Amino acid sequence: MARLLAHEVHERGDAVAVVDESSQCTFSELDARVNRIIDATRAAGVGVGDTVAVLCGNRRELVEVTLAGVHAGWVVVPVNWHWVADELLHVLTDSGSVALFVEGAYLPVALDALGRMGDQCGLRVLVDPAAHGAGASSGAADGAGADRDAIAAAGFVSFEDFVASGSPVEPADQCTGGPMFYTSGTTGFPKGVRGGLNRTGEDIVLWELVAGSFVGMLGLPAGGITLLDGPMYHSAQWVFAMFPLVSGGSTLVMRPHFDPAATLRAIDDHQVTNIHLVPTQFVRMLKLPDAVRSAFDGSSLVTVMHGAAPCPPDVKRRMLEWWGPVVSEYYGGTEGGFLTMISGAEWLEHPGSLGRSTPMADVYVFDENGLACAPGVSGQIWFGSKVGADFEYHNDPDKTAAAHRPDGLGTLGDIGYLDDDGYLFMSDRKIDMIISGGVNIYPAEIEGVLVGHAAVADAAVYGIPDDDFGEQVMASVELAEGVAVDDPDALVDDLLTHCRQHLAGYKVPRRVEILDRLPRQPTGKLYKRLLRDPHWEGTGRRI
Repeated sequence: MARLLAHEVHERGDAVAVVDESSQCTFSELDARVNRIIDATRAAGVGVGDTVAVLCGNRRELVEVTLAGVHAGWVVVPVNWHWVADELLHVLTDSGSVALFVEGAYLPVALDALGRMGDQCGLRVLVDPAAHGAGASSGAADGAGADRDAIAAAGFVSFEDFVASGSPVEPADQCTGGPMFYTSGTTGFPKGVRGGLNRTGEDIVLWELVAGSFVGMLGLPAGGITLLDGPMYHSAQWVFAMFPLVSGGSTLVMRPHFDPAATLRAIDDHQVTNIHLVPTQFVRMLKLPDAVRSAFDGSSLVTVMHGAAPCPPDVKRRMLEWWGPVVSEYYGGTEGGFLTMISGAEWLEHPGSLGRSTPMADVYVFDENGLACAPGVSGQIWFGSKVGADFEYHNDPDKTAAAHRPDGLGTLGDIGYLDDDGYLFMSDRKIDMIISGGVNIYPAEIEGVLVGHAAVADAAVYGIPDDDFGEQVMASVELAEGVAVDDPDALVDDLLTHCRQHLAGYKVPRRVEILDRLPRQPTGKLYKRLLRDPHWEGTGRRI
């Protein structure tokens, strides 16, 4: 059996392991399906070190393929299902994916991308939107209006038929694989992050130690209930879903989309003990009618972790008043993992802080000369792993080098300071990254698309305040020479349509303004601060 599931299968194989919107499975059933996927995928020629991409929403099949990869030595790329075909094509090509598992709802995007990339993804498996379990068949719905002939021509096989073709017996030669997450890049397309989570070919004991350390650090209860209420293609959501499942045997309850009232009901209905949220989700729950909020019990909650974006202090206080000290916070990222943490009680004593270093990392603040900053003095935040882990950007040595100091310390590009007690406070971001609803958005990618429009000479994209999402994307554009604008609104609509054709919806600007000239420094570099800062005046915050 799959080693990370062995304890739960032996001790309580009939206990529920995974629940999604349409079905559930026990630990024994999950183990058998993971074994079958490993056998069938190996038979298709996928070996240790190969890359498998999964374009799938929050559903059991994503967990099953991921666990198969973790035990069979594959790099598994969880694809952002918001992406358009251009973005998917880049990730499949850049990652060298030899297999693609895709949910029917996203099949048109996959067909578009695959049609432009040749035969690289030799194994193509279609996850039926409606099917679960042994009763599913290849004749089920194809999803999203895709043509059956196009599906057959593209070489797709049914997921359930594929699983049934594999053997349920314990796979031989189990070794570590893991996820490679793609983060939007400061330039161009998203970049894959290589690090400790996707080391291939090593003893599975490595995963047992990593997952066990994380569960122990958070004090998560054995046999608890984890609610996944954000997309599993995000590294934090992935970790908070998978680690408690394989270390401690927590049941994983998966929701396809966040709905504030439904989340409260799910916590009480399933007696959820663990959940990861982002500040935007806090805001939406706090805005629910009083009757809905007062009906929420929440007494089952043990650990509520939040991160991925700055949380306004007022929002944090209101959540602590409502849910109590179970609400904790972390600072980190795909590149470095969880760098600092702070409990609810600590935060009330150090309001605004992101906490102190975790047992897995050391955190430092250095000035522009590379010297350590005194307590209370802002500088760039750097980190070093205490467990020997490091990261690199896949196929991008220049970006990797830019994110490291000569001594090997890494950075996420944020600006902050440490107080006398070692608590970290963030004050700004050195890079232009926008965080909207907990999602990282890099302006350069959007600017590149805007400049590709015939009417645009140059573009500046930046974040402006948003009460619900923290930030929203705004673009200022300078028109190409000779372009006359009779109807500015029509031009803006055309620019937004152009963006939607080339970018995932969450990257498309919410506001576009047309300027005669974009402000530039004497060196010619775009001076975004002159565009961005007026929107933040009077808000009491800079990020």
